[in-house]
Amino acid sequence: MSTPFVARETQVRQLLDALDRARAGAPTCVVVGGDAGVGKTRLLHRAGTAAAAAGALVVTGHCVDLGEIGLPYLPFAEALGALRTHVPGTVSDVVAARPALARLVDGAPAGGGDAGADRLQLFEGVAEVLAAAGTAEHPLVVVLEDLHWADASSRDLLRFLVSRLGAQHLLLVVSYRADDVHRRHPWRGVLAELSRHPRVERLTLEAFTDDELRAFTTAALGRPLPEGTLRRVRDRAEGNAYFTEELLEAGAESGDLPWSLADVLRARVEQLDPAALRLVQLASAAGRRVDEPLLRAAAQADAGGTLAAPGAVDAALREAVAHHVLVGEDGRIAFRHALLAEAVHADLLPGEAAAAHRAYLDATRTGPDLASHAERAAHALAVPDVAVALAESWAAAQDARRLLAPTEELRHLEVVLRLWDAVPGGAPLGAPPVGAHAGPDEATDVDEDDRTAAPDRAEVLRQASWAASRAGSPERAVPLARAALDETGLTPRRRAALHTVVARHLLAVDRGREAMAEASAALAQIDHLAGGPTRERAWALATYARAAVNAGRDEEAEQTAEQAAQVARAVADAGAESDAMTTLAVLDRLDHAQSAGLLEQALARAVESQDVATELRTRYNLTSAHWSAGDLVSAGRHAADGVRAARRVGMAWAPHGVDLHMFGALVAYATGDLAPVPHPPTDREAPAGAQALLQAVDLYAATARGDADVLDRARALRPWWTRDPLVTLIAGTNEADALTWAGQGRAAEQVAAEVLDRVTAWWSDRLLGAIRIGALALAGLAEETTAPGPAPADRDDLLARADAWLWRAERAAGEGRPHGGVLGPEGRAWLLRARAEHARAHGDADPDAWGLAVEAFGYGHRYEAARSRARLAEALLVVGDRAGAAHEAGAALAEAVALGAEPLAEQVRALVRRGRLAVDDVRLPGTDVLTVREAEVLALVAQGLSNRQVGERLFISGKTVSVHVSNVLAKLGASGRTEAVSIAHRRGLLAVGREPAVPVPTTRPSV
Repeated sequence: MSTPFVARETQVRQLLDALDRARAGAPTCVVVGGDAGVGKTRLLHRAGTAAAAAGALVVTGHCVDLGEIGLPYLPFAEALGALRTHVPGTVSDVVAARPALARLVDGAPAGGGDAGADRLQLFEGVAEVLAAAGTAEHPLVVVLEDLHWADASSRDLLRFLVSRLGAQHLLLVVSYRADDVHRRHPWRGVLAELSRHPRVERLTLEAFTDDELRAFTTAALGRPLPEGTLRRVRDRAEGNAYFTEELLEAGAESGDLPWSLADVLRARVEQLDPAALRLVQLASAAGRRVDEPLLRAAAQADAGGTLAAPGAVDAALREAVAHHVLVGEDGRIAFRHALLAEAVHADLLPGEAAAAHRAYLDATRTGPDLASHAERAAHALAVPDVAVALAESWAAAQDARRLLAPTEELRHLEVVLRLWDAVPGGAPLGAPPVGAHAGPDEATDVDEDDRTAAPDRAEVLRQASWAASRAGSPERAVPLARAALDETGLTPRRRAALHTVVARHLLAVDRGREAMAEASAALAQIDHLAGGPTRERAWALATYARAAVNAGRDEEAEQTAEQAAQVARAVADAGAESDAMTTLAVLDRLDHAQSAGLLEQALARAVESQDVATELRTRYNLTSAHWSAGDLVSAGRHAADGVRAARRVGMAWAPHGVDLHMFGALVAYATGDLAPVPHPPTDREAPAGAQALLQAVDLYAATARGDADVLDRARALRPWWTRDPLVTLIAGTNEADALTWAGQGRAAEQVAAEVLDRVTAWWSDRLLGAIRIGALALAGLAEETTAPGPAPADRDDLLARADAWLWRAERAAGEGRPHGGVLGPEGRAWLLRARAEHARAHGDADPDAWGLAVEAFGYGHRYEAARSRARLAEALLVVGDRAGAAHEAGAALAEAVALGAEPLAEQVRALVRRGRLAVDDVRLPGTDVLTVREAEVLALVAQGLSNRQVGERLFISGKTVSVHVSNVLAKLGASGRTEAVSIAHRRGLLAVGREPAVPVPTTRPSV
């Protein structure tokens, strides 16, 4: 049965409209989603046919589900292969200009070093091919199917291409199976990120409606179904086009209709003769699609011999196609639907499945070019053939490293480790390819004489630890490196090098004391070796110096770093020299100019040595140095450069890679960009630790914007408080800040105290971050001590705690270890704010203190400058300077509105209303909220007066006062007098300042 295309013309029109825009130079990416079987492939085929008829060049790439065995860039490699056929000169020209692209197009090996191993060059090469292949007359349509199976590197490349959409004659169409994308599926975050891009459209393919289903079944059968039968089909298929078609194929009007999709699928396949059935079973072992030469080879190698006779494969193919089980698709053999392939394979007996996968292994043994190492590993795991699976997984890991795909590399290496002990007599692994290392930082932790030897288990563990680090899983890197160190038979030199590896991974997860112990062990091992300077000693010294800096042992760190630099120069190891120079640059006795200059030199040496790990560390410290000096423009520029460098080498989520992402978001926030930042992270592609950090950084802007869920988001990161001090510091302080905005000052101070205890336990009790923590704690306490109504019963305790917080902030400022040896602009600004908040907590409206804070934050932190300006306006109002208060309030309000800082803007508006200040665009309190009499009553209630005393003041009865109070509670939605006063204060319904809001009798009330 060949079912006509029905019911999707609106979606086809949407795709062709996007093609028209591409023809005009406005490229688009259309993301097509829908459940399995809903008709995505049929829609894309129909639209592709129409696009080709309109003159477009259409190429397709597919993803394959290989389980834990990833195949980097598969859909793009397939699409580029098709483009090479259609526009060979274009592809060749780009490959010539971008040699890294040859790895994807030709499977070319890496060069002699890492200079050509440039992930960004590969990405840009793909973008250039797609841009060059499309013209106004013949726009290019690239269809990428089943992106829910895409590997991490393909997802990265897709995001890159979308980010580069500008004026190309290009239409990207990607599809995914919506019912496979669970809450933690990696495609989910990519989808969220793409959806926010202005060039991306979503097209969700829903199930058929009743009318559409009727039209579909009528077209399929050539006649209408009886309504009763149609209803049964609808109930079973639930509007799914594929399920419906399968039910019809099995006999929709028969009383023997299968009652599940699996029954339908089996009914279709069981119609085949034994040879065709075996061919279909073999095809299912390869997934949804398989290259025809590979399928033929597997059929010939199949132990059953059913397809060995001349012409048997052709006959079986014809029958499978005639029964609509297999189809030809883009030059490959494919199942009509992925569910059919899955069902066929799931129905195989264990022996049948093993034999099918064995046939592929045997076929590729005689024709190794028929399949990749990753595919061979997948088949070997399914057989299982442990020795082959181990060797092929190792080879696949080296392929992934060559393609700068660390996530896939780690996955393959973990398979190797899992299978290692199952291979008697050791693993027949080949030596790693030349140039496969990520940089000298990694390469030099292997003996010079061992680099071309077949790897042992310690070497696999070492490589896995670095792959984990580059993939953004430093917590996983530590146990892998420790396991390598635990291996027996290591030479003293290798053992020393592995101690250094462990130390460097420990530094990445802020376990400085353990790192120092490991670096000390490395140096002790090296001291027992005879000979002169070595690379192992250079790296051990450089690593020890880093750990010493983190431990606050600056003099020792400086001496050791200088030794490391000397040894590195003696052995011509630019990477180790750069690492040591970076450590010298961050020591606190250098000023900013010296530090930045030394970091620039260190960066040049790291780039020269192609040591990407040290390069990212240096870029991070260069960004941090400019941030600490208050040069936010330079900090932002270096953060952006660092992120690009990290992405280029596939280390976007490595420890310093994610830190550079963090700095980029932090600079944007400080300079006034409070817009939500799209991440993969909030999808996200990043590992869990990187996601947590990026989610924490997002809280800065979210708190300033006043997002309703900011407290929930902050508290959701609490599990990370025991694992990452930086997440603790950022998420915790934002939680405290959000609590203060919510009127929960005591809770804010308690959270700040918990944050301080945790981060100082990780780092140091002289932590500079204690200044900001203290300022936020003081802000919470000030809200409690200055709230309207009676003074809190524990006021003296609150003030004592405020004094303690200021002491901690002053101590951190005086004894901390800032870059350059002098407290930087940010630290000075937060210290001044802490002092002003302390004065406010004690009831001292000090305009001078707040004026200094405003001036200090003027180095570039727009939001905090505006927030301090709002407090300055409040202080001026309290001391009676109404003109000055109005001026500062107007400036603070204008800035808050411009930034989108709604809580701050509302705070200033409330101040203006309470103080009745003349500020544009702020409506003063009026009868639309409370009547004049109700406002007068509430003002006296706020002073703690009883109903009788209020009545005496206003010359009305206590009963009338009670009625007014009840009205006020109802209007404000308050449960009591205290809550009503608090709400009115926040909403600006109570006047503040020296001028009374209501007439005051000459007699003093008793309170």
